[in-house]
Amino acid sequence: MLMMTSYAQEKKMFTPEDASYNNREVYAKAKSFKWLGSSDKFVFNEDNEIRFRSPGEKSSHTLLTLDMINSIAKGNGVGEFKRMPNITWTTENGGYFFRMGEDGNITLNTLNIKDKSIKNINSYPANAENMTLDAKTMRIAYTIGNDLYIANGGKQIRITENPEHVIAGQSVHRNEFAIDGGIFWSPDGSKLAYYLMDESMVTDYPLVDITTRIATEKPIKYPMAGMTSHIVKLHVYDIAEGTDVVMQTGEPEEHYLTAITWNNDNKNIYIGILNRGQDTLNFNEYDALSGEFKQTIFTDIDEQYVEPQGPAHFLPGSTTEFVWLAQRDGYYHLWLHNTKTLNARQIEKGDYVVTSFNGFDGKGNAYYTSTEVSPLQRHFYKVSIKNGKKVKITKKHGTHSVLPSKSGRYFIDNYTSIDVPRAAEIVDANGRFIDYLYQAENPIKDYNIGVTEIDSIEAEDGQLLYTRIIKPYNFDENKKYPVIVYVYGGPHAQLITDTWLAGAGIYLNYLAQEGFIVFTVDNRGSADRGEAFEQIIHRQCGQMEMHDQMTGIEYLKTKPYVDADRIGSDGWSYGGFMSTSLKINYPETFKVSVAGGPVINWKYYEIMYGERYMDTPQENPEGYELTALDNKTDKLEGKLLIIHCSTDPTVVWQNSLSFLEQAIHNQKQMDYFVYPGHDHNVYGMDRAHLITKITEYFKDNL
Repeated sequence: MLMMTSYAQEKKMFTPEDASYNNREVYAKAKSFKWLGSSDKFVFNEDNEIRFRSPGEKSSHTLLTLDMINSIAKGNGVGEFKRMPNITWTTENGGYFFRMGEDGNITLNTLNIKDKSIKNINSYPANAENMTLDAKTMRIAYTIGNDLYIANGGKQIRITENPEHVIAGQSVHRNEFAIDGGIFWSPDGSKLAYYLMDESMVTDYPLVDITTRIATEKPIKYPMAGMTSHIVKLHVYDIAEGTDVVMQTGEPEEHYLTAITWNNDNKNIYIGILNRGQDTLNFNEYDALSGEFKQTIFTDIDEQYVEPQGPAHFLPGSTTEFVWLAQRDGYYHLWLHNTKTLNARQIEKGDYVVTSFNGFDGKGNAYYTSTEVSPLQRHFYKVSIKNGKKVKITKKHGTHSVLPSKSGRYFIDNYTSIDVPRAAEIVDANGRFIDYLYQAENPIKDYNIGVTEIDSIEAEDGQLLYTRIIKPYNFDENKKYPVIVYVYGGPHAQLITDTWLAGAGIYLNYLAQEGFIVFTVDNRGSADRGEAFEQIIHRQCGQMEMHDQMTGIEYLKTKPYVDADRIGSDGWSYGGFMSTSLKINYPETFKVSVAGGPVINWKYYEIMYGERYMDTPQENPEGYELTALDNKTDKLEGKLLIIHCSTDPTVVWQNSLSFLEQAIHNQKQMDYFVYPGHDHNVYGMDRAHLITKITEYFKDNL
């Protein structure tokens, strides 16, 4: 059991503003360290000054001050700097940065301290979005509206002139399948691949803007499960030739284009073609100059679903070998593929999940982060691509994010753990400690905060489930306390981690401060536990998750301080679906429930995510009927508060309105609250209102 302890003294109390990110003082302060170009020296900012030192060196040195950069700026006819720019250091003497220009455009500038020069080498409009820089050529691709542009030496090139509902250069497929952006520079910067998405065939979904005197309809394109999807193509624009070629990805067009990867030869490009059923992925090679299909490198098939985790990663200098992250033996691991022989070989293996690929060292090794030590922790490794021999770089328990130096001799290790808010240190290639860099002060040392305990229980199939209990700061072991079960439960999330506050954040500690035991269990279906653990929810979302939550309830009931007659639940989005499901299916257990932005019926959810986990309503009518909550309002008992945002583009308002309508028809009383103009959650200054609303509801009823 992991435990985080604080002692009750005369201290401050958290407020709803603290719990809503509106008071930065209660969050750990970060400090950034970066390598100085390709050297083994590192740089950091200190009081508007940039300093550097070598690992193990006792004192740091001034690299650049505000006065120095203003002196350089004056000598180059550049306007004065009010603060230090955010510089990307490409050499020991300089790098590049962005700045607002006098003409209102964003300028790209290079700085050379040795030559005392600042040059404006490119610019793009301030209203541009999706800006993507090619650091070799200093060309910038960006979008304005639905169109794609390239800034080349300050000259603006318009690539597309799209009609309404045709969009270039942006993320597609609603950011599923590990898609990050819609712009992909070739390695030499001579060509630009980009997504072109046609949504014209997708049904409009009405959102309403109430800020106008007569409310205005603001429709979005929202393909629901089983309905017509959008069509995506991948284009390649050749800057020198001015040509635009479409990759011939074939039929049917209702498929997903993922894992866009350039070959190091700048001539071939790869696309993961995922069928709409999401059970087959073909990783295909295309001629980037003609768009012609060349070959399928590999095919991955899974009875439930295939979920690619990002692009392929070609070995440095290679045009034939790349590393791919795949879940072929039940866990995500690194695989080496060859585009000529089509052979594939697993690089490392074990009952753990590789959560990210982190690059190469140029010496035959790959870097990755995984759950090898514990599902609660993230550690950084170096592995030989040739023989699988590995070195664990990070040693201290917790969650690590690591930045290697160019030489691979040193690593900046940024980490957090249940007892460390933020810290940074340098280790060597064998993971030996070299240098202390920074540790954030405990930002809540002056606040009343209770004990947090992490434990584990067994699911009905024997798999380990992690639990977290947060006790009130003035906890009395002789009293019985009401419990709030905070739940998410869905894919792509892990609530309990070896990070600061055990992943709970200020909000849950605020609820505990108000006199509740706050309990969480990461049920089967949540992230980074392997295929069997995650895919058990397929075609029956919420069912196994509820079983595991009830296993957690039985564990809670063994605690002498838990009042089993006063248990509530709280969750948002998938967590809202889970909180409502628990209330409907186990009314004898959950006296009070709060559900924010809940999925009520998966037929109302979007196609990519919804069909991955539930298939279509036509293919899985029993599953949709089983998991629908709007057809079960006759079972509603006790107190339920549903909260929804009026312009939610993710879980559309229709979900909770359908539940409310059926509750009325069944003469069931419930509470309902709307946040006008907010999207999928409530942020900004209004979030304190949301937290107060939820807390007061539990206080009044639990």
